[in-house]
Order: sequence, then C-alpha cells, then structure tokens
Amino acid sequence: MEVKLLAYTPEPLKVIYTAARTCYSARSPVEIWSDNVPEAKMSDLVDRLIQQGHHSVLEHVSFTLGISGISRSCLAQLTRHRVGIAFSVQSQRYVRLDRPTYVTPPSIGVEPEILKRFEAAMAAAWEAYRGLSAAGIAPEDARFVLPNATTCNLVMTVNIRELIHICELRLCPRAQWEIHQLFLKVAAEVLKVAPFLKGHLVPKCLRLGYCDEPESCGIMPHWRELQAEGKLPNPISRLQDNG
Repeated sequence: MEVKLLAYTPEPLKVIYTAARTCYSARSPVEIWSDNVPEAKMSDLVDRLIQQGHHSVLEHVSFTLGISGISRSCLAQLTRHRVGIAFSVQSQRYVRLDRPTYVTPPSIGVEPEILKRFEAAMAAAWEAYRGLSAAGIAPEDARFVLPNATTCNLVMTVNIRELIHICELRLCPRAQWEIHQLFLKVAAEVLKVAPFLKGHLVPKCLRLGYCDEPESCGIMPHWRELQAEGKLPNPISRLQDNG
C-alpha cells in the first residue's frame, strides 16, 4: 500500500481561521486574511471550533492523495464515505490486469498451508481471467472472475470535516485492518502539512472519553460501564425528560 499527498489547500490553518472570523466580524474576509496572526492563536481557535462542533468552516480545506495497492475489498469500505469526499478509481474495464496483483490478509500468511491455498486460488482466478480475455471476452466481463483481493489505484480528495469523521471511525483499533492501515498513512501524510490537526485525526473514543461502539477495545471504558457507575447520563432518558 502506498499513500502520497499530491496537493492541498494552501495555508490550511489560515483559511479556516479566516472563514471562522468572517462569521463573527464586520470586517471583510480580505481584511481578516491580511492580519498577521500568530499560528498558535489560529490553531487555538480551530481547536475550540472543532471541540464545540462548529465544523462547517473545516470544509474550506481539502487534501488530494494518491493511493495505490489497496484491495477492492478496502475500496468498497472506503466508498461508503460519501460526503465531502471524491474518488477517481482505476478502471478494470479499460485497464487489463494480466499480472496477478492482490492483497494477502496477515491472518492468511501465518500458516504456510493456508497461504498456499490462498495463492492457488489467486492464480486460478487470473488464469481464468486471461483465458476469458484470450477467448475474446471484453475486459468488463472477464473481470467478473477477479477476487476482492485484487489491488487498485485511486485519487482521493477529502475535506477536513470528513477526514476527521473518517479517522474517528477507521483509526479505531477494532476497525478492519486494511482500512485502518490506510488511514494511518493518510493521517501521517496530512499532518506533514497540517500539524494543527494532530489531536483531531484520532479514534472517536479519544474525543468522547469513552467508547460508544458495541464493544470496546479497552483503550477507553465502554459507555455502559460509565453509565452503570453514574458517571455518564443515559442520553435517551435525557431526551425523554426534556420531551
């Protein structure tokens, strides 16, 4: 798997700061942009906005990444994220895939006999693919025999608001291993040019202070534990009380 930052909104911190200040100032955005504001002050404002849930200003900044070597299985998970994100994916219709390129899950590589069976299945899939192609079957139909493990390349553009949301879910240790690995690399690339996001491209539990998933990995206590101890109110009960 390879992830490389290709392009991004210039001066991302200043863009967010200017957008935020514009909402509450009589001054024009150009005037606010011209101010010589210390980076620490801008970063502090952005931190507070994120913590308070004022996320619309984050949509002004986006990052474009080149991603290669992920499986089609990982791609299926990735494209479940649809707001504030764009994908351009390598086509199996127009690109011939004569050479076997696939992802091997770590669990399969542990036992030599299981790995051998997996590799045999991959070889058989590509043999069938090449055979169908040689028989004149169009690539768009021959590809039907290729497995979910087949690798693909894509360009992904995502704004900060959606990136924070994705990292909250996919950086959880209980997330599927490949997309977890992908967003560790995505976050590392983004932080090279936007270090002010370091405390925000993290699993959701670190922001909440507890785990709200069906099961906890153990990093943070589960919300049911805290609720049983009287440390966390039941949100449903609170809504009923207010109703």
